Amino acid sequence: MKKKFNIDILSFKKISNIENTWTSNDYKALLVLMEFEDGLESISDNDLREMCMMSLSDFAADEAAKYVLTHVLNGTLLEGKIDQIAHDLAENKLWEEYADLSLHQRFFDAYGLLREAFNGTFALPTGVKFQVKISSKQADYFEFFKPTVEPSLVRLLSAGMDENTILNRLYGEKIESDSFPEAKNILWEIKEISKSKTEATYEIISSELWFGELEDVDSFEALTHADSIDEED
Repeated sequence: MKKKFNIDILSFKKISNIENTWTSNDYKALLVLMEFEDGLESISDNDLREMCMMSLSDFAADEAAKYVLTHVLNGTLLEGKIDQIAHDLAENKLWEEYADLSLHQRFFDAYGLLREAFNGTFALPTGVKFQVKISSKQADYFEFFKPTVEPSLVRLLSAGMDENTILNRLYGEKIESDSFPEAKNILWEIKEISKSKTEATYEIISSELWFGELEDVDSFEALTHADSIDEED
């Protein structure tokens, strides 16, 4: 049974990178892949990043893309497939277009690093970061957000946008169904900011493709429901 909630968009901004995604260990791993590994342990974090960016820019764009994809995909795709993707990466927007949703955030991260290293050769990745407050007078309604929050949350957010948005056109049937496994890959990151018996606030990072139209939305009411227990198990 569906339950009604009030939704308030507290903040909204577009992003081209996710803060703290790239760490010193990531830069070290990339440098090792590029065979620049001597003395890495003695290099400061800031210098590691600069060295990594300079090393990437020494290669052709598709070669550099292969190194970055090899690292971020971490064995998810075969080497031949990575070669193919790397060759065409600059001409595409794979954080939106790739068939496997589970890889979208990784492509987003790859584009962000490569665009900086190559001063704009690669497309600017387009993401969103926003805070949403969900409230209801009925505390038991929040049981819909257990054990996984993503399906119920995506259903609520979809209701704040026109039915012709990409999310609603592509996943309208899943939004209405009792099984929406794609939701966990549509929402890249979810952080619970606060929670009480009758409201919860989340910070969400995702693609502008899915939620860009929420930028001009302040508040709305929406119905949601949880995935069936059988499907979650």
